[in-house]
Amino acid sequence: MVIITSGSPSKTLAWKVAQKLNATYLDTEVKRFPDGETYLRFLGKVEKEDVIVVQSLGHQPNHYLVELFLMLDALKDLQAKQVTAVLPYFAYARQDERFKSGEAVSLKTVSRLVEAAGADNIFTIDSHRHRVVDQDDLTTVPLQDLTAMAELAKYMNSKYDLHNPAVIGPDAEAGAWAKIAADAISVEYDALEKKRFDAETVEIKPRRLDIEGRDILIVDDIISTGNTIIKAIDVLKKNGAKDIYVACTHPLLVLNALVRIYQAGAIEVVGTDTVQSAISNVSVAPVIANAIKKMK
Repeated sequence: MVIITSGSPSKTLAWKVAQKLNATYLDTEVKRFPDGETYLRFLGKVEKEDVIVVQSLGHQPNHYLVELFLMLDALKDLQAKQVTAVLPYFAYARQDERFKSGEAVSLKTVSRLVEAAGADNIFTIDSHRHRVVDQDDLTTVPLQDLTAMAELAKYMNSKYDLHNPAVIGPDAEAGAWAKIAADAISVEYDALEKKRFDAETVEIKPRRLDIEGRDILIVDDIISTGNTIIKAIDVLKKNGAKDIYVACTHPLLVLNALVRIYQAGAIEVVGTDTVQSAISNVSVAPVIANAIKKMK
């Protein structure tokens, strides 16, 4: 039997995954004491069972990490057979190298702590770790990064009658995600790139596609402040784009980001339920369920 469980941030998503797998959903009791400490209890038995912990880390990453560590370690103590950590939004992944002397490389630190707490397998979704070539540098247990880009592209393509569309990544790092999204709906893709002509002259435009008169879907992993997307919309409009749509996996949407993106000219902005938000219209439950089915 497979058991799906979660801490406080991802109960609805964990329930959806359990439904997709026809698996047992096990609820947890989570409380915070007046001094800020976390209490966690599983409301059922896990002994000799395969347990999947679905725990997103958006908005309150430190609280949710402590919940995760308590769950993983408790499951091992309670003699679960195999414990898998599914981290739909993996906080701290953006610090994937030491950019300045003396910095902590938080991606490595958190990855190792998740393993040490008891995870036998780790799944993430569209995790922002562009400079990590070998996943073995992060953990000794299997770590797989899944993607929601195909689901996002299919959502937009089915909702709108897009005119000669193209998928665009707002920077070079998003180019790989743009390709996945474009392949899912059989259209062209590109990424914006910056060309510097001299100390004062910089041009930002698509690397190879002519987008004049075309509908554009911008895709990225995270929308936090929205500044990257807003700049991309401005560049695309200056290059003649028609209607512009925006999709992201992780809609953090801080500092009034969503309103600012609409004000910049986006027709619609959509995200997934890795982080619950006003635009979480695409669920990653099928992505997670399919990955779990393929586990050895």
